[in-house]
Amino acid sequence: MRVVVTGGGGFLGSHLCEALLQRGDSVVCLDNFSSGDPANIAHLLSNPAFDFQHADVSVSVEVAGRVDAVAHLASPASPPDYLRHPLETLTVGSRGTENALRLALLHDARFILASTSEIYGDPLVHPQEETYWGNVNSIGPRSVYDEAKRYAEAVSAAYRRTHCLNVGIARIFNTYGPRMRPHDGRVVSSFITQALTGAPLTIYGDGKQTRSFCFVDDLIRGLVALLDSSEMGPFNLGNPVERTVSELAAIVLAMTGSSSEVDFHPLPVDDPVRRRPVITRAREVLGWEPEIDITEGLRRTVAYFGARPDRLGSSAAAIRGCQSETVPSASVTAAADASRTVPGLVAVPIGVAATAPEPSTSRA
Repeated sequence: MRVVVTGGGGFLGSHLCEALLQRGDSVVCLDNFSSGDPANIAHLLSNPAFDFQHADVSVSVEVAGRVDAVAHLASPASPPDYLRHPLETLTVGSRGTENALRLALLHDARFILASTSEIYGDPLVHPQEETYWGNVNSIGPRSVYDEAKRYAEAVSAAYRRTHCLNVGIARIFNTYGPRMRPHDGRVVSSFITQALTGAPLTIYGDGKQTRSFCFVDDLIRGLVALLDSSEMGPFNLGNPVERTVSELAAIVLAMTGSSSEVDFHPLPVDDPVRRRPVITRAREVLGWEPEIDITEGLRRTVAYFGARPDRLGSSAAAIRGCQSETVPSASVTAAADASRTVPGLVAVPIGVAATAPEPSTSRA
């Protein structure tokens, strides 16, 4: 099978590309590295079944040759990213999704959308089933991501109804693991970065808000199962074990042996208080459920971060309170490591169109 993965240079996208290649598929990876990292796919460039194309999917999605499936993962996904780049986030969720859908329609290909648990907003129903319509502030700061994904779901469903396109929708809950960026501002990467550098761990609010943390390998198995099916869903993909943010902080501190203190900041606007997926539909229809517990998942993630100390120093200071209105967005942007550049692959800021790569960087 030949699969196009938009956002294939990102955290989840690169793991999906790798998983598809490992099972014998060929992959066309589209990315402009606005929030991805060239290092994530550097090890794939020598694989003849991997074709990287530098592209901004919000502008166009053009792929020559056969296309059997399209996995649309392109989007900023961490709060600091989409809060710094609200218009670009809305654009990739709308025009970017439409462009990816048109490619799938042109080739009569399977299309899967990487949606998010954020479409539930700050939920009034707990835990969250796919039948819940959500509680989203459509004009709040987080709406640029929430509503972009809600629109992406709506237009994907419309393509299925109108054009009989083979669409599947995954609502992804908090996922963590190797290849997360130390400066991305997500809770797991932030805690590990801060613990390993001795910086205070940033907790927003009182730390009693909950999340459900799924290790990346488990999440990718769910995406592949959805890709291989003809089901639309939507399907919640996440770990149904719920933990408070303070509990997570304690686990990270114990695992790293860090003496870091905890630094409390105001809860960001519209930040969800509780988050836990009901995954019955994924279990029964896709035969999927997570297998890796948080201790093992965090062990692997801490090892990944610990092996890259050069990338942690500037990030630890930048992410302290990075979701607070008092922290300049430039401080997080500046933490992006210059070592992200890989020969032939150029990282560009969000909203800046990327130039085509040298021919030698793309393999059929």
